[in-house]
Amino acid sequence: MGTIVSTMRVGQKPTKEELKQIRAEIKEARKMPAVYDPDCPPSTPEALAEFAAMARETRKTRRSPSPVVALRVKPEVLSKYKNLGKGYTSIMADVLDYVAENPEILYKISKTDE
Repeated sequence: MGTIVSTMRVGQKPTKEELKQIRAEIKEARKMPAVYDPDCPPSTPEALAEFAAMARETRKTRRSPSPVVALRVKPEVLSKYKNLGKGYTSIMADVLDYVAENPEILYKISKTDE
């Protein structure tokens, strides 16, 4: 299988012509043989089993997931985040983390609510 590289801007949708071209490239890429090199040889079933065991161990030691919180957000604000695409909730969490780590921003925001 081959590799297809395509660049899009956040929130930008491909045109019908671009989608047609992408689908044609995918169809052609599926016909291409996999290319291996010494740094990335094909995996044996034994190696895959070893990787799976390592992944299970890693998941056990990984930090617990963040708690789920419900927030009231203005529809226009939510729309702006959703336009960022997949992963927009992580971006929202990053913004909240940043504000929490910068008390001067938090102070400025709390003073405008009065």
